Amino acid sequence: MPRAEPGAGPTRAPRAVCGPAPFSSQAPVRAKRSANVRVRETDSLAAVPAAAWNALPGVAANPFVRHEFLSALLETGCACARTGWRPRFLIAERDGALAGALPLFEKTHSYGEYVFDWAWAQAYAHAGRAYYPKLVCAVPFTPVAGPRLLATDTEARAALLAAALERARERSSLHVLFPRAAEARDLADRHGFLLRRSVQYHWRNEGYRDFDDFLSRLTHRRRKTIRQERRRVAEAGVRFRWLAGGEADAQDWLFVERCYRATYAAHRSLPYLNLAFFRRLGERLPAETRILLALRAGRPVAMALLFAAGGTLYGRHWGTVEPIPLLHFETCYYRPIAYAIEQGLERFEGGAQGEHKILRGLLPAETLSAHWIAEARFARAIATHLESERRALAHYVDELAEHSPFRTQAPCGES
Repeated sequence: MPRAEPGAGPTRAPRAVCGPAPFSSQAPVRAKRSANVRVRETDSLAAVPAAAWNALPGVAANPFVRHEFLSALLETGCACARTGWRPRFLIAERDGALAGALPLFEKTHSYGEYVFDWAWAQAYAHAGRAYYPKLVCAVPFTPVAGPRLLATDTEARAALLAAALERARERSSLHVLFPRAAEARDLADRHGFLLRRSVQYHWRNEGYRDFDDFLSRLTHRRRKTIRQERRRVAEAGVRFRWLAGGEADAQDWLFVERCYRATYAAHRSLPYLNLAFFRRLGERLPAETRILLALRAGRPVAMALLFAAGGTLYGRHWGTVEPIPLLHFETCYYRPIAYAIEQGLERFEGGAQGEHKILRGLLPAETLSAHWIAEARFARAIATHLESERRALAHYVDELAEHSPFRTQAPCGES
């Protein structure tokens, strides 16, 4: 879970986040429309039955593509034309029943995506061309891998992709951000998308009995440091309380939003989300939403907002109203890891950014994005750039492996 997750401008691109880039002069489009499947566009999910949406393959295990999460973003104005995230969701139907969906947005900027393409936009501008608007298939403000082309079968999937590419030809590009690995590689291998790699930091449960068992797998130096860090937070009089979303009251959500805004203010960034959105999460996703409150003298001083589903705990946001040394590590890493062990969860994803997570037991894990560029000359240039960054990323990951805190190097994961 990063200290902040604001959208990054041109000066904040990560060191190297790219991967191999298959490309032909015009990306081949093998996805075809089907006579049996009708695809329509909508800017709202109000008329789409939540139960039918959530029954689409892969949705139930990923809270961020659930109907409740996406509709909350739309209905509270977090993702809308005013914020530069104009919803153009594609809905596939067969005989009047939902057969698939694609969360698609028309973007007029690149904020809130966590896959940084500012340099691509600058190249377009230098050539006198418009990069924006572009199309983005993603969950806004959420760098978490999950299903993107939500479909009951290959026919519906092909119809959705064909409809998305048809719209992309009228703009500069189509970007599928943080899809599952198999989905990303299918887009690259069969449909000519450029494949881009990035690195996050994830913790994996190797059958630990408790937090001390996890610590026992680390080097002596790291065990000692983590214990010292946790002891200092405890000695500062900080205690912790977990809340499920349905247990949080109005004051709890006010505090969550206050901390969230404080984090963005500390990084001189504008927050994307609002109080109405957070409250909606508690109402509509009470079982998946988690709040970890840090309290001193009975008063909340910090929080972490997390989600749990499909055997994974996702750290999403954090904030504090009182500077307490090392509180960030305890709230965002140590307590969630201990919680994941207690609950028998398989993985804890700490969010984007943050090499410091490695020393806390979160190891590099690959994430992917897939990009379709309408103009051949720009696609060729981007493909060359991606190949260069792929090599840089491989070297970077090798460097990270040298800093593993484990006594025996654990394998890097793949999302």
